[in-house]
Amino acid sequence: MSDERTKSYSADQLEEMESQTDWEALQEKTDEEIEEAVREDPDAVLLDEEWFQKAKLVVPASDKKRITIRLDEDIVEHFKQGGPGYQSRINDVLRAYVTSKRLEGQGSE
Repeated sequence: MSDERTKSYSADQLEEMESQTDWEALQEKTDEEIEEAVREDPDAVLLDEEWFQKAKLVVPASDKKRITIRLDEDIVEHFKQGGPGYQSRINDVLRAYVTSKRLEGQGSE
């Protein structure tokens, strides 16, 4: 369910990633050079105005509640195979289920 665009990182991981960025070299590039680099990168996507018009800001809830839950071992292993952030992926699946149920309820009114 989670891919590279929605992957979760710890603060330490983000700090490590930031330290690998050559900010001075980036500052020296023009917008045209950056756009060309993105077009040449098979893993990158150049976002256009249409994308920004369709984009929706999603602010994660900061009021998470700590609970203990028992899950089948194969379910936990499935989510852990995606690496760090497996609890967030489980939460994403539960969020999608709750959202679909809410939408179902709205359709029947």
